[in-house]
Amino acid sequence: MSSIERGRGFGSVLVRLLGVVIALIGLTLTIGGGQLIMLGGSPYYLIVGLLMILSGGLLALLKATGAWLYILIFIGTVVWALWEAGLNGWALVPRVIAPLVLLILVVLSFPALKREGGGGRLAFGGIGLIVVLALISGVVVAQADKARVQSPVPAAGQGGVVDPAVLKVGADWPAWGGSESAQRYSPLSQINKDNVKGLKRAWVFRTGDLPGDRFGAETTPLKIGDILYLCSGRNRLFALDANTGKQKWTYDPKVADDQIPYTAACRGVTHYVVPNLDPAQPCATRIIEGTLDGRLVAVDARTGAPCAGFGTNGAVSIKTGMGNPYPGMVSITSAPVIVRGVVVTGHQVLDGQKRWNASGVIQGFDAVTGQLRFAWDMMRPDITALPPEGQTYTPGTPNMWTTATADEALGLVYLPMGNSAADYYSGLRRPAENEYSTSLVALDVTTGKPRWHFQTVRKDVWDYDLGSQATLVDLPGGVPAVILPSKQGDIYVLDRRTGQPLHKVEERRVPQGGVEPSQRSPTQPFSLFHTLRKADLTERDMWGMSPIDQMFCRIQFHQASYEGYFTPPTADRHFIQYPGYNGGSDWGGVAVDPARGVIVANYNDMPNHNRLVPRAEADKLGWFPRDDPRYIEREKELANRGGSLSKPKAEGAGDPQIGVPYAIDVNAGWRVKFTGLLCKQPPYGGIRAIDLKTGRTLWDRPFGTARKNGPFGIPSMLPLEIGTPNNGGSAVTAGGLIFIAAATDDLIRAIDIETGETVWSDVLPAGGQANPMIYEQNGRQYLVIMAGGHHFMETPEGDYLIAYALPEKG
Repeated sequence: MSSIERGRGFGSVLVRLLGVVIALIGLTLTIGGGQLIMLGGSPYYLIVGLLMILSGGLLALLKATGAWLYILIFIGTVVWALWEAGLNGWALVPRVIAPLVLLILVVLSFPALKREGGGGRLAFGGIGLIVVLALISGVVVAQADKARVQSPVPAAGQGGVVDPAVLKVGADWPAWGGSESAQRYSPLSQINKDNVKGLKRAWVFRTGDLPGDRFGAETTPLKIGDILYLCSGRNRLFALDANTGKQKWTYDPKVADDQIPYTAACRGVTHYVVPNLDPAQPCATRIIEGTLDGRLVAVDARTGAPCAGFGTNGAVSIKTGMGNPYPGMVSITSAPVIVRGVVVTGHQVLDGQKRWNASGVIQGFDAVTGQLRFAWDMMRPDITALPPEGQTYTPGTPNMWTTATADEALGLVYLPMGNSAADYYSGLRRPAENEYSTSLVALDVTTGKPRWHFQTVRKDVWDYDLGSQATLVDLPGGVPAVILPSKQGDIYVLDRRTGQPLHKVEERRVPQGGVEPSQRSPTQPFSLFHTLRKADLTERDMWGMSPIDQMFCRIQFHQASYEGYFTPPTADRHFIQYPGYNGGSDWGGVAVDPARGVIVANYNDMPNHNRLVPRAEADKLGWFPRDDPRYIEREKELANRGGSLSKPKAEGAGDPQIGVPYAIDVNAGWRVKFTGLLCKQPPYGGIRAIDLKTGRTLWDRPFGTARKNGPFGIPSMLPLEIGTPNNGGSAVTAGGLIFIAAATDDLIRAIDIETGETVWSDVLPAGGQANPMIYEQNGRQYLVIMAGGHHFMETPEGDYLIAYALPEKG
């Protein structure tokens, strides 16, 4: 047998194998497509599946008609794909790319096939060229790193927004949000759109704190004078030289690993100068932080030594009066705020554990002595300090885990409140909980009582707790306003004196039903100022890496309960929550350029695929709270085998919710378990500029490239803007730049605030899930970001604090 004949024989075997593969794919599409049609979905998959079975069978018999049939299938697929998705490159990927790979293999099979009429190659070549050009067009659209500009961005000085608080920001960055107003704005302009491409790393500091599986530092330093102050994920405090990044001192409050809640996070610290005290005295200037084990710790800003006059040895416990909560149940992850000498703090109560978990009481402590000045227990307004002997603050009440905002002039602190314990079931909640949950509460620090509150979700069973810090602005005419972003995407603008909306909020009817229909509010408040929320999902929005997993997602879409925004939770089948609990806007908040009158908001655009799980089923699955003996025994077994804490799942993925009839199972982002890809087509995150006066979108763009994302957890390294999930916020400058990391591609960027285009970026050594900060030292402007990574965002762990600056002249 000649080598040519042997080659043809081997080629025939490969073609027969290709035919079998195509037929099997067709069989899968036929079975799934039939199910999809019965659910009311697209007939495409069934039709194509049957044709592929025929095509594959003919190819297995080495019939050229099998190849021509597949070519026709592919042409029809392209036409259908363009009809469903247009030239949206990312939407075309699952519809066209895998079929295109098969097409190439089919074309290569022609030499081994039996000719039946021959010819047609020129026609096929023309068809192929048209298809390729269509695909290239789609990919070009997907690659475009340009914002959709809808309105011109106001020039600097024309925004008409006044905020005296931002005058404190410049050389310094004195608060977690830049200033007390939390605008995350710097008036510095040394780094601007013309020279930002020259930005280089000036120094790198490593904290040495790598907490393991629950990592996620989320840290933004302060800069006061010539020193930076920051905390690591496990609350180690550091003071650094602002010019060189060299350590001046460190203090370790010794937080044990079993106190780590969902994440070892410390977003920031607070700075306080004691009035009328000689600056040379110990702790005349102090740094105060909240810890994961529920303490407020105060240290001398010059030396790092604990402030002996603050509580006991420089610390006070916020857990006094809470009934000795189990380790990890009560923690402080956000920087406390100080108003009129009172340190106000909320705390995180670990989600999903128990209906009658620790209280969400808000407390205020004297910034000098640490003495409790007030306590606000919404269920017991008569308790203004510690509860009576033998009693505790009311268990299970809504907590405030994120960062509050201080208003020194009005004597208020604005508290973005969370939800009652057991996020996804409301039947046991009491009237005060229903009144204050998922609300912005303006608390008077002189009385410790609410002056007003504004609720964004009634009887919240979607975990839409307010995660974003509120931002203060003074609008034209001197109206003091507060900007409140929300997880569901709505942005509210309120008079911060009264809580009254300054832009209309409309009541709209929302879906009813679910497991507790009598509990669902018939209407919910919708902001008419602006929303980051996109249109409701449809079957066409489903995605994947191939037609097979896209079909699987379509089937799940039709099987689930979904009536749009505010679909009630169900137990007999999954329900779709869109947006998911990660936003909209989350703890990174928004930034405001007061000179241009522009709000900058990065956001997530992902659904969750959820189900309430009956208690008996949850017990069989081993879903127990942290203080359950069965959970404790499991942890001991892990420790004995050389492990540590259990690896954290996505929040809500098997949370027991003890005390209500159901546990909760959340598929965060609605991912396909086999590939790890999301069922909704990209983008999954974006960034937007909004006119502060009118609420109009100025520009909007996907945010985050595909370079660290891909199927099966394999990074694609594609520098294409896909729009990734993001966690963390931005900072804006008078130089016309937005600085932001946050996305899962491990990049920090500078974005032109006028056009939305990326004008500079750098690869971080770990995930950048933190807010950046800006300062000046010795005439040089710096940009600083914490690259600590985040387990929930699946970015690499690190302990890097990185400072960027322009090269020094000379």
